[in-house]
Amino acid sequence: MAGSGAGGSGADAPQAGRRLKIAAACYPIDHFGGFVGVVEKYGAWVAEAAEEGAELLVFPEYGAAELAGPAGAAARDIGAAMRAISAELPGYWDGLGALARRYGVHILAGSGPCLEAGRWVNRAMFLTPSGARCPHDKQIMTPWERDPVRLSPGAPLTLMKTAIGRIGVLICYDAEFPLLARGLVEAGAEILLVPSWTELEHGYSRVRIGARARALEGQCIVVQAPTQGAAPWCAFADENAGRAGIFGPPDVGFPADGVIAEGAMNRAGWVIAEVDLARLTAVRTAGQVQTLRHWAESPGRARPVETVTLG
Repeated sequence: MAGSGAGGSGADAPQAGRRLKIAAACYPIDHFGGFVGVVEKYGAWVAEAAEEGAELLVFPEYGAAELAGPAGAAARDIGAAMRAISAELPGYWDGLGALARRYGVHILAGSGPCLEAGRWVNRAMFLTPSGARCPHDKQIMTPWERDPVRLSPGAPLTLMKTAIGRIGVLICYDAEFPLLARGLVEAGAEILLVPSWTELEHGYSRVRIGARARALEGQCIVVQAPTQGAAPWCAFADENAGRAGIFGPPDVGFPADGVIAEGAMNRAGWVIAEVDLARLTAVRTAGQVQTLRHWAESPGRARPVETVTLG
């Protein structure tokens, strides 16, 4: 699928008219008895997106759940699944890093539980064609991630200056909290990546609404990449619902609803759209509204709140 909108740029300053193809995965969680099967699947997915001209590929939250497959029946236990996934993450990142170099693409790998300094975090890894990599940890845990999973917030948010633009990552639930996105946008983010895992359409809708709201507030591109299908063999991502989407601000030069491209509900595959950061820059400087610029006025108007009683 393809759409048109805005996006793509150089590391420090957008180049006028620089267009970028983004691929957002609606990714099915499949069972593999060995690590090689996972690597081969990702290889096929990356090759397909690269053949379509995509330069930025986004996989979902808990996309690394397939690494628990070799654990067999033990993968149904949360602790065992976490340990199995975490143990394979370095090889998983190395494999996707090799694909990034081979195809000349930037990849946000699917996240997974990662044991870091004695605590568990939900970590995704960004990999570039040059071999550089940057970890991104989830900031705010869902109730399930707090108990029974016992995940913790990880390292602070990171803005990446890359050859294709200034990029930040908000993992799933993080996209529902405006101040996290605001921090990235104020640091210079033009593109926000939102890998997601949601069991039901309710959860998917919450993340989608959050992603579109962040595109509106920050006048930026937001990419949502969910998991898909049933994986009853694994305690992580056992049920999955969603569709991939690429969103922008609903302003001049973009679709009226801000939806640049979106897949069908629960249909596995890539959603690919070409975006142009020159249009994004135009909206930020001379759009119909100036939400990015005028945000600074809102804190002073939010406090104090006067309470009145009406009969």
